Amino acid sequence: MLELVLRIGFTLLIIMGMMWGLARLVRRPLLGRGHGALMVLNRQQLSRGAAVAVVKVADRAMILGVTDQQVSLLGEAEIADFEHHHAEHRDHLQLDDELAAELAKGPVDLPGQHPAAPRHSRLEGSILSPRTWKTAVEFLRDRTSHR
Repeated sequence: MLELVLRIGFTLLIIMGMMWGLARLVRRPLLGRGHGALMVLNRQQLSRGAAVAVVKVADRAMILGVTDQQVSLLGEAEIADFEHHHAEHRDHLQLDDELAAELAKGPVDLPGQHPAAPRHSRLEGSILSPRTWKTAVEFLRDRTSHR
């Protein structure tokens, strides 16, 4: 009886391994992941069925309107405007020269927590905290909108 269970378990393990390997092989693209002459530089979803995408084709940046039914050429743009968008982020601030010089001198004393700031709950930082989930969703939204 034990020998039969071991044979069935080993056979099942072999079949599952073969299925996993085949799934990885099927998911792999044939010509790479957009590092050739065609690459999506940026995409902005406008509604559920419509988006605007900037696509690099050879040495040109083309602005495309994408819907469920068609893709339309809206215009062309400079590639330099879109190639370095990874360094920009909505949380980065532009500093004037005076503030930058003050920050370069050394650490700056910041005031304590504002009295109107929300108090931390016992769940803060745990998987049960609503703030943890909001932060995770915002992070994923940022990651997907910059591709």
